[in-house]
Amino acid sequence: MINILLSGCNGKMGRVITRLAENSSECRIAAGYDISTAVKNNYPVFTNIEECSEKIDVVIDFSSPAAFESVLGFCTSRKIPLVMATTGLSSAQKDALKTESVNIPIFFTANMSLGINLLIDLVQKAAKTLEGKFDIEIIEKHHNQKVDAPSGTALQIADAISMVLNQNPEYIYDRHSRRKKRNKNEIGLHAIRGGTIVGEHTVLFAGNDEIIEIKHTAMSKDVFGEGALRAAAFICTKEPGLYSMSDLING
Repeated sequence: MINILLSGCNGKMGRVITRLAENSSECRIAAGYDISTAVKNNYPVFTNIEECSEKIDVVIDFSSPAAFESVLGFCTSRKIPLVMATTGLSSAQKDALKTESVNIPIFFTANMSLGINLLIDLVQKAAKTLEGKFDIEIIEKHHNQKVDAPSGTALQIADAISMVLNQNPEYIYDRHSRRKKRNKNEIGLHAIRGGTIVGEHTVLFAGNDEIIEIKHTAMSKDVFGEGALRAAAFICTKEPGLYSMSDLING
């Protein structure tokens, strides 16, 4: 049985993972880390991660960028594998993951859904085939409580597209302030926030007289929780390095 320390255990995703882990034959939540102790759990919850004395095989972090340094520090000091599922990380924080992956195995992806990662593979193939002939726009929709915009997944999709293009595209977030015609070498990113939308990402390829759309819709947060548990089982036996969902899928 894999012992997990769940960072952000009392948040929305933390509660989803806690519920899913209760029915898992492979993983269990051995301890939690959260600034809030309002939720009652069947495992100890620490407001200071350094006070955790439970046996931990892997850490899943689904909290916020504010907890990043304490979570990464805990993992590196104790040589514990880390599944970093928190979105909205800064460039410096992403660089820190790369740096510390020399010392511990780190699993990092902007989206834990298997379907989203398949979408990324499909849009890369489409972008390479359609380059120069189709304009690319990314539209993402999330619930009205989401803070970061565009979503980390939308940026992950844009970066994946950029990797296969011959010319690096310019990301455009606000057409209202530009007041000019669209350039060919652009990827537009648009964020919609409302209601209880779990997550929807659409990549639109617009050409002359034809449009191609590739879309993924998450119907519940369970898809992200299941992905995080799969990542935890995958990463806890790996050598130090930086791993992603493509490694899990292909490995």
